[in-house]
Amino acid sequence: MSSLNSSEGIERFIRPDLRDFAGYSAHTSPETLKGKIDVSVQDIIKLDANENPYGCSPKVSRALASYSDFNVYPDNGQVLLRQSLAEYTGIDAGYIVAGHGSNQLIDLILRLFISKGDEVISCTPTFGIYSFSTALCGGKFVEVPRDKGFNINISAVKAAVTGKTKVIILANPNNPSGTLTPRQDVLELMDNGIPVLVDEAYYEFSGQSVAPLVSQYQNLMVLRTFSKWAGLAGLRIGYGLFPSRIADFLLRTKIPYNVNVAALVAVQESLKDIDYLMGTVRAIVAERERLFAGLEKVEWLKPLHTQANFILCAVLSGEATELKRKLQDRGILVRYFDQPVLKNYIRISVGKPEHTDALLKCLQEIGI
Repeated sequence: MSSLNSSEGIERFIRPDLRDFAGYSAHTSPETLKGKIDVSVQDIIKLDANENPYGCSPKVSRALASYSDFNVYPDNGQVLLRQSLAEYTGIDAGYIVAGHGSNQLIDLILRLFISKGDEVISCTPTFGIYSFSTALCGGKFVEVPRDKGFNINISAVKAAVTGKTKVIILANPNNPSGTLTPRQDVLELMDNGIPVLVDEAYYEFSGQSVAPLVSQYQNLMVLRTFSKWAGLAGLRIGYGLFPSRIADFLLRTKIPYNVNVAALVAVQESLKDIDYLMGTVRAIVAERERLFAGLEKVEWLKPLHTQANFILCAVLSGEATELKRKLQDRGILVRYFDQPVLKNYIRISVGKPEHTDALLKCLQEIGI
C-alpha cells in the first residue's frame, strides 16, 4: 500500500504549524443564501463587509467597457500607477507600492520581516488578517488588549516588546470598533525603532492620517485601499507608503504583475473623479450619523462612536448570533465575530438611507 493511502496521507508533508490552521472568516456572499431564506438574492441588503453601497465612479465602468488590452500584461513596475498615487497622496512615488488589495501588502510586509518564532504585536480586537498572515509566516501574534472603549494602551504595547518583536500593527481607524488612535500615540509607538505598520483602510472616512510622516521615519509604513471609499472592493487594489528602502524590497519580493489591468484602469479613472467619490464618502458619513442615532433608540443595542463606514454594536440582551440569524432571515446581512471580547457584538456597515430604514424597521420588529 502506498504511504499516501495511510491515515495521514499527503497531509504529513504539510507544515506542522499549519495543520490546524483555521483560516480567515469572511463575510457571507448573498449567492450562497439562495433558496435558504425567503428573500431573493437581488433584494438582500449587504451590510457585513464595509463596502461602498454607491459603487465605483461611473467613469470606471465606462473605461472598463471600452478597454481593449486585456491580453497584455500590466506594468510590473507600477510606474504610472505609483505616479498617480503620488499625486493623490502628496507622497513621492519612490515611497509607494501597490498590491492586489492591502491584504496582499500585509502578507508581503510580514514575509519580509517575519521568520519562524518572530513576534508581531497588535491591539485586539482588530482586523483578523493580521493574525492570519502572521501565522502563515510562522510568527507569533502578540495581542495587547484594547480597553472597554476599544482604545489602545501605549504603555502596554511598549511593555509587550521583546527581542523577538519585528512589527507592530495598528489599524487606524480600527476595524471592527471604528476607534481612532491620536497621531501622538502613533508616533510614540515608533520611539524604539521597531517597524510600525499603520493600516488606514478607512482614512477617507476619518480624514486623519500619519502618511505625510513616512518620509521622516525609517520605521513607519502606512496602508491604504480603494475598496472602501472608491467602491473597488471586487477589483482588489490597495497600496502602501513605505520608507524608500522598504519599498524597493517589496517591489522585488512581490508576485510579478500583482495588480491586474482592470484594477489599473479603475484607479486611473477613480482619481479623475475624486469629487464624485468624495461626494459618496460624505453621503456615507452623513448616513453613519443617522444610523447611529437610530441604533441608539434601540434599547437592547449600544452602538459605539466610529470614524469609519461601519458601526460596532453591543447586544445588551439576547445573543448576537441569534440577532445576526434573524436579520439574515429577513435579507439583511451584518457581521458577527466569534471572539471572546466580541461575543455579543455585531458590526453594521453604513448603507444608503433606504438600507438604514429597512434595518431599523427590522430591529423594531425583531425585539429581544
